[in-house]
Amino acid sequence: MIKFIMRRLFGLVPMLFGITLISFMVIKLAPGKPVMLQYSLNPKISLEEIKRLEKIEGFDKPLYAQYLNWLSNISRFNFGRSIADGRFVTQKIAERLPVTLTINILSLFLIFLIALPWGIRSALRQGSLFDKISTLVTFLLFAAPTFWLALLLMQLFCIQLGWLPISGITSLDFEHLNLWQKFLDLGRHLFLPVLVSALAGFAGICRYMRSNMIEALRQPYIYTARAKGLPENRIIYKHALRNALLPIITILGLSLPGLLGGSIIFESIFAIPGIGRLFYEAAMMRDMNLIMAEIVLVAVLTMLGNLIADVLYAYVDPRIRYKK
Repeated sequence: MIKFIMRRLFGLVPMLFGITLISFMVIKLAPGKPVMLQYSLNPKISLEEIKRLEKIEGFDKPLYAQYLNWLSNISRFNFGRSIADGRFVTQKIAERLPVTLTINILSLFLIFLIALPWGIRSALRQGSLFDKISTLVTFLLFAAPTFWLALLLMQLFCIQLGWLPISGITSLDFEHLNLWQKFLDLGRHLFLPVLVSALAGFAGICRYMRSNMIEALRQPYIYTARAKGLPENRIIYKHALRNALLPIITILGLSLPGLLGGSIIFESIFAIPGIGRLFYEAAMMRDMNLIMAEIVLVAVLTMLGNLIADVLYAYVDPRIRYKK
């Protein structure tokens, strides 16, 4: 297994190289120039000053030279400075990334904690009242737009009931609170973003789990296990569930890169200073260094998710064996 993981890790290097090359060319071929942001902030800036800024950033060099220079820098985890405010890109990402990771990890935990048992129960009681209600709820969640659902929850819990804060990640007096009060304050601010993020993915995981479990229970080996007199719980949770989890593992691997893309919506609605909102702001301001850094981050998360999914396959499905 260790050799397999090492081979996959080495195989990810050329893939990452190709992703960075294509992404760099696409960003460079987009209309407009990054240094025009300084011009929009200061219309009195001269043409000579703009050329000087281009020379400082290396934008006056050929594309291949810019790419090689950028590739050399990111190999040392140096993504340059943000064109918007001159701060280091890694510093800005390091400030925002923990918030986004916390919200999405909590939402993923909540999704799998509720959706997997819900889907299994719905599959075991196929056609029952519980299954019909579950199908109706999941279809409604499928159809409900995330931003509309977030606004409804904000209207209910924040405005009408006044139980939760409407935006932000902490209160204004957060620094003056004790440890327990800080924990409660963070929990009150994170409740709605985590809930909205979880509801968006709950319906899909629940339906996938239900359909996979129904299909697994119809396999010949399940009938054979029952004919041998094995306990029903062992048949369901040891034999059927392990095979039904394979597609869920694939979805879990693909969920890692979706952490950034899905965060843009609820971070903008709840005014949360996360990585998704930072990516949106960078795109609007054409902050190339920051955009490229986040593209690399998404690429790394995608490949890491695929690697985790491949490794988990070997432990869930006994038919899969890797050479040691």
